[in-house]
Amino acid sequence: MKAFKSIVLCSASLGSLLCGGMAHAQVAAAPAPAEDAAIVVSGVRASIVGALNVRKNSTQIVDSIVAEDVGKLPDNNVIEALQRVTGVQVTNRAGGEAGAISIRGLPDALTTLNGRNIFTADGQSFALQDLSANLIKQVSIFKTRSADQLETGLAGQIDVQTRHPFDFKDFAFSAQVRGIYNEQADSYNPNVSALMSKRWSTDIGEIGILVNGSYSRTKYRDMTTTAGAFVPFATENPPAASGFTPLQRMFSGWTPGLESGLPTAAGSTLNIGGVNVPYYLSRDAVFSSDFYGKRERPAGNIALQWAPNDRSVYTAEAFYNGFRGETFNSLLFSFVDWWGDLGSNPASTFKLYPNTNIVKSRYAGSVYGFNSGDFTKSRTDSFLYGLNGKWDVGSAGKIEADVAYQTSKYSTNFFAMRTDRVASGINVDFNAGGGIPSFSFTDQAKLTDASAWNIAQLYDNGGRSNGNALTMTLKAQNTWDDGFLRKIEAGWRYDARKASNSVRTQDAGGLGVPLSTLGADALFTNSNFYQGRANVPTSWVLPSGYWVNANADKIRALYHSVYPTFKTTDQLSFTNVFNIDERTLSAYVQADAEVEIFGRPLKMQGGLRYTSVVTKFDFTDRYTAGMPVTRASSASGRFLPTFTARYEPIRNVRLRFNYGETLRRPSFGDLNPNYSLTGDLTNVGYGSGASGNPKLKPTTSKNYDLALEWYFARDAAITTTLFRRDVEGLVVSLANRVTVNGSGLNTNSFVVTQPTNASNGVLKGAEIGFTYFPHNLPGLLKGLGVQGSVTVLSSSQNIPIADGTGKVVAQTQSAFFGVSDLSYNITGAYERGKFGGRLSYVWRSAFLANNEARLFANPIGVWRTPESSLDAQLTFNVNKRLAATFDAVNLLQSTQQTYYKFGDAGNSQQFNLGTTLLARTFALGLRYSFQ
Repeated sequence: MKAFKSIVLCSASLGSLLCGGMAHAQVAAAPAPAEDAAIVVSGVRASIVGALNVRKNSTQIVDSIVAEDVGKLPDNNVIEALQRVTGVQVTNRAGGEAGAISIRGLPDALTTLNGRNIFTADGQSFALQDLSANLIKQVSIFKTRSADQLETGLAGQIDVQTRHPFDFKDFAFSAQVRGIYNEQADSYNPNVSALMSKRWSTDIGEIGILVNGSYSRTKYRDMTTTAGAFVPFATENPPAASGFTPLQRMFSGWTPGLESGLPTAAGSTLNIGGVNVPYYLSRDAVFSSDFYGKRERPAGNIALQWAPNDRSVYTAEAFYNGFRGETFNSLLFSFVDWWGDLGSNPASTFKLYPNTNIVKSRYAGSVYGFNSGDFTKSRTDSFLYGLNGKWDVGSAGKIEADVAYQTSKYSTNFFAMRTDRVASGINVDFNAGGGIPSFSFTDQAKLTDASAWNIAQLYDNGGRSNGNALTMTLKAQNTWDDGFLRKIEAGWRYDARKASNSVRTQDAGGLGVPLSTLGADALFTNSNFYQGRANVPTSWVLPSGYWVNANADKIRALYHSVYPTFKTTDQLSFTNVFNIDERTLSAYVQADAEVEIFGRPLKMQGGLRYTSVVTKFDFTDRYTAGMPVTRASSASGRFLPTFTARYEPIRNVRLRFNYGETLRRPSFGDLNPNYSLTGDLTNVGYGSGASGNPKLKPTTSKNYDLALEWYFARDAAITTTLFRRDVEGLVVSLANRVTVNGSGLNTNSFVVTQPTNASNGVLKGAEIGFTYFPHNLPGLLKGLGVQGSVTVLSSSQNIPIADGTGKVVAQTQSAFFGVSDLSYNITGAYERGKFGGRLSYVWRSAFLANNEARLFANPIGVWRTPESSLDAQLTFNVNKRLAATFDAVNLLQSTQQTYYKFGDAGNSQQFNLGTTLLARTFALGLRYSFQ
């Protein structure tokens, strides 16, 4: 875990514009209730039923979560709240919370806040996990799209809605205080929020103001132990002509980064210098990460609404979202590939898996290892301001105008100080059970002896990124109560987006003096690592990341004494990486129509959206003398049609069909043609790197959905959907070996990957959702209900395979990244009297998470084992205004595991990689609301 980890986010959201006098139906009077909406329920049941009604009455296929009353969404962040929605898969549960989301297997959903596109710093997307659930009124997941919606996001659109003063009749106040215990970190963490809203009737019309704020802090600890990548080693009796010694690591004669890995059959050979050399596949290393983190998320919004009459509403908003993060990774790393110290009988130092050439366990003497104290500090501040106007025109016309300005800044600093030593020996079982390795050193006591470790490398890096956007929209519509044509709508949107990114970096080699010379205050020794759940070292000493960060200049001066070019101040210069100026212009027209077929209504909606993007960019080449700047531009335009039909063959049954086209634009960083390089960190003879590709085009998708929905009671339904996504221009990475002189790193040879639109794919599947609250249960069972869903997916894309020069020489097939073939969730809800509760279980099957850096053999495909979580939430209503809550997350102490696989090759036992222990959390809270 290194360098700049953008645990970040933010974003904000606000307002909307005005344009002259418009109105909204909810201003003077509440809108007419939707069908069946007159049934009054409360608590968890109300949230579930409210979401059901959103889908029932929508034109598009929409699934939602609804806070049925102010301040009552129980989850820590929006992602955790969404994990129970049909078709949603959640992952990355480290750090005490869910951190990533995909919809029907796709991870790139467009995130909007009150309908406005939002982003973080120089990115094209928004870190949804950084948005507090305390601020939310409703979250809607649009799985199909209409022409009036933004065109980006192949997965769909997630629209987060905050509250406004006209949501309340008069005065409203709520406050929530929760204390969350993280069991793994043994920490107590606050989560607080408050909302106050008021509206008045005045001589100039209705006026309302709302203020809402939240703050959360989490201290967490993640513990991971990992068996390293597969590389070939000579056997215990290599051919004399090969020149290898017994069990020597092979650095030549094979291609690093193989998609499918080297053959694993017993007796497999590599042709090296004309000699067929038998080899074993073994891990090159074993390591453990004891990861300590703290994050803080302040957020707030203010909204002002004015309705001068019953035909117009103006809304001004400001939204702030912040992130503060500190992480300290206490890393213990040991190679398991040193040769020349295996004793007189090398054959006795290892064991193979039966009928393979894969090493299960081994001993190695005189092994090199290092500890690293990696400290990262990051900050994000995002603001969004907006002004919106809505007007009723004539008897059936509406106009809406909106202008918004947002700005987002992100900064990070990374400081890593390493120590190293040569241990007398290590014993390793790369899978001692359950995919978890075990290892121990013959001189284990020296792990906590500072005098046994030498001060080694220092990595001193930082980054800054900024983004801002001015967005203007205007749309108008007219409706008719009868006839074939029921509504015509047209709109226009202009977005001026700017983004920039800068970095600083400097590295230094080892000092060769004992760690103990830093003094006791500079040292950190962990304890109880892995909590007895594996036979691995439980304690080791290294430089404290907290101390190193606080004494950065002192540490820099220490290295400067050996490396005079190493800068000694934290006022290090930043080098610009890129500047982006992007202008987007979109326009759409959309019509709704209705006819009767067999006496039942068929509602149709068709539209066409045109979007044009012009991007100008400057990229700085940091590894060429004079740091020349590449200036370029690109332009694209595209028509995107949509069509939706909704038919009600019998009462309370909906049949929907949708066709639409969407796109995904490349990230700004992926357009940068210049190198970003990392030195040879593990002594393999070359470093790694990445570069962007200014020729990248948007990825496009043709989307088909067919849904059948049966709402058989006011709070019960079964919904089924078949869907297909035909995706063109998927971005995949191609790698080649390059030489970069003057990089300032410890090697001039690098394996560099570059993104390219070289893949097409198909994602298809089915999802079933159900909600049921029985009405005739006896006694204490009355108030019991259930909600759940099942999603089945199938995906395939072509993956090009390149030779060492980057030339594509073959094609293979792969699943989409992040797609589980099967996932499901089930929630039992109970609401009776003063008590309410929910017990929720979510599960997803194994999935391809990412590809390993192409520095090794393997296969390089990194998969996740099946993941699950059992969560509970209880509420006791002291009275109609005050409630006490209890929440528990990950009750079954699930883990997060990775393993290597490609096609049929690889499994979680012989090819296990890393296992992370996930924390259980427990929360007690009080919630007060008045309205």
